[in-house]
Amino acid sequence: MFTDIAFAMGGAPGGTGGEPQGLTGAISSFLPLILIFVIFYFLLIRPQSKKAKEHKQMLDNLKKGDKVLTTGGIYGIIEDIDGDAVTLKVGIKDDVKIKVNRNYIANLRSGE
Repeated sequence: MFTDIAFAMGGAPGGTGGEPQGLTGAISSFLPLILIFVIFYFLLIRPQSKKAKEHKQMLDNLKKGDKVLTTGGIYGIIEDIDGDAVTLKVGIKDDVKIKVNRNYIANLRSGE
């Protein structure tokens, strides 16, 4: 009984089940995969790489006196830049300084 159902669901003998053959069949079988990749590229990969490029450009243009926000949520003013190390003045007093890696600066703050 169950074998009749299994054979009823199978394709026609000889592989001619109505599927296109040759190059057209190969393209139509890969088309959904190609469409998914294109959607991922335009919705995820491209915007993320654009944002990373803008962040890198912002980090390259840092200068003394810029008001910044670190990824840890610390607000500060750049006092010195030495390679990848950035010295920030934080707090109310000018004598409170911390060193952070340049890559941990999230963004520039507007003039406050």
